[in-house]
Amino acid sequence: MAAGALVSVEEYLRTDYQPSCEYIDGVLRQKAMPTWDHGALEGRFFELINGNFPAFAASCEATVQIRPGKYLVPDVTVQRRNQIQKPYPKEPVPVCIEIMSPDDRFGDVCLKCDDYHDWGVEMTWIVDPETRRAWEYPKGQLPTEVTSAGSLTAEGIAISLADLFSAL
Repeated sequence: MAAGALVSVEEYLRTDYQPSCEYIDGVLRQKAMPTWDHGALEGRFFELINGNFPAFAASCEATVQIRPGKYLVPDVTVQRRNQIQKPYPKEPVPVCIEIMSPDDRFGDVCLKCDDYHDWGVEMTWIVDPETRRAWEYPKGQLPTEVTSAGSLTAEGIAISLADLFSAL
């Protein structure tokens, strides 16, 4: 595709982009190339949430529709198991999780979380596998770092950082 060319929503939704791309009003935004640790944390979130919190289901790299013309791809999306939205969520979900890649800037990740909050997501989590740090970012507040002995929490979910980072 030529640089600057607009892409239709239909083309975006039927194309499997590697690495993943997000879609904003006809423009593709490529996500940062994930590292091994990034993928390991995605898998660990999937395992911990799906294995320990029966009211919730986690999916990795699933597209969400923020609004018509805006599709983002959280690293992990958490839905209520009795309200799974297919083929992708169009209504806010309980938690969106962003795992930082080496090229990500914290401020940019927070702006993406703000998009989730504007959509109606009450809690986002940000995790940095390189530094083994994590933040809870509730809607309407600032991100708060979780201590290394603490847990990421949201409605009905608590994941200790020790359990999470055991995947690394």
